[in-house]
This record gives sequence, structure tokens and C-alpha cells, in this order.
Amino acid sequence: MKILVIIPTYNEETNIKKIVGRVLEVIDGDILVVDDNSIDATKTIVKSFNDTGRVFMLERPSKLGLGTAYINGFEWGLNRGYDLFFEMDADNSHDPAALRAFIEKIKEGYDIVVGSRYLNHTISVVGWDFERLLMSKFGNWYASTLLGIKQFTDLTSGYRCYTDQALKTIGLDRVRSNGYAFQIEMVYRCNKKGLRVAEVPIIFYERGGGLSKMSGNIVKEAVLLPFKLIVENLWLHINNRRQR
Repeated sequence: MKILVIIPTYNEETNIKKIVGRVLEVIDGDILVVDDNSIDATKTIVKSFNDTGRVFMLERPSKLGLGTAYINGFEWGLNRGYDLFFEMDADNSHDPAALRAFIEKIKEGYDIVVGSRYLNHTISVVGWDFERLLMSKFGNWYASTLLGIKQFTDLTSGYRCYTDQALKTIGLDRVRSNGYAFQIEMVYRCNKKGLRVAEVPIIFYERGGGLSKMSGNIVKEAVLLPFKLIVENLWLHINNRRQR
């Protein structure tokens, strides 16, 4: 299998060297850094890995958001024949050692594998205060309940793997979310398409350095997303009935 790990970045000079180095050690695959015009040394550090022949960078003109970064990365990889696509944060919150567990799950026949912090009624988070943990748990309950996919424990997890066929089936041109809501929307669309979605346990660590990209607009988008998807699904249902 031809593997691509996609890592979006914006001013991650304190973290990017470590995460890229560890991924290269763990799996026999490539890395695509999607950079939103970082103004620190992020791009220079990434380019220092050029001689490996396994690290590539997609430079974007400005801070365009998490969702479009992954979609651009997926499209880049699909055009180059990759089979597996990983999403991974640049801030060392995701342990590269878990990559192998995702691959093993894919080999069992799943189309998407999500790394869950809350599988089997556990909380596998290091470094968060109670308020942030409560927000994450409530956000997952809120989205999964409204969208009718309560079988999944961590819709907002950003550590996951897709097969190439899953990405082609979803229809990336239909995905509209751009913040953390993007993660919710992707699982929802996968489930609606009848794709096989699995979760594997991970430990999530607070970022190793730099600043969080969370904002009020990102939270607002996540709150509104379930309603938008419900309306979209209802509209498609009505149109399908009219065409019969």
C-alpha cells in the first residue's frame, strides 16, 4: 500500500521537525505538509527533509483553514496514486506509533479508521483541563445525537485514516466545513454512503508548543453543522421522491 500522511501547518516551527522525523521512522510512507503561508521557520524546516525523497510540501497563499487543507492534500495524493491517507496534527498531539494500528484495522476491511480518545468509556487525554475536556465530550455527544450516529465516540478526532476508495466515494466537492466541523462532516458522509467506519483507541496529548488554532468561528461552525447536514439530507430525500 502506498501511504500518505497529511499534516496541515501554520506556524509550527516548534513541533514540525519532531513529528515529521517520528512519522518517517514508524511507517514506510510519505508525508505531505500543507502549509498556510507560515511566517516562522516551518517551511524551512520541512524543506530540510527534501533529501529523504519522502517529504513533500503544498504551499498555500494564506491561512485557508483545516478542512480545505485536508481536501487539497487528499486531491494531491489521489492524483499521485496513493492508497491510504492519514490525517495528523502538526503539534505532536498524535503519537505516530499508533499509525500501525490504523493500518491493521484497514486490512480488516474498513474504509475509514478514526483514532478515538473516548473508546470503551475511557478518557485518553493528557494535559487538558476539565473545561476543555467537557467541551470536547459535549461536542461529540451533541453532534452524534443530532446526526443519528451515536455508535461513534469521537467524531471530532483529527487522527484518522481513509482509503482512496472512501475519499472517491464521499465526493470531496460536497464537503463544506472548514474547521473542526470538517471531521464531523467526513464521518457523517462516510456513514451515509454505507462505508465501513471503525475506531481505534489513541492517547491524545496537549500540543507540544505553539498556539492553538481554535476560535469562536470554528466553534460556531461546529454547532451549526448538524442542522445544515439534516436540511441537506431532507432536501435530497424530497428531490428523490419527486423524481420517482
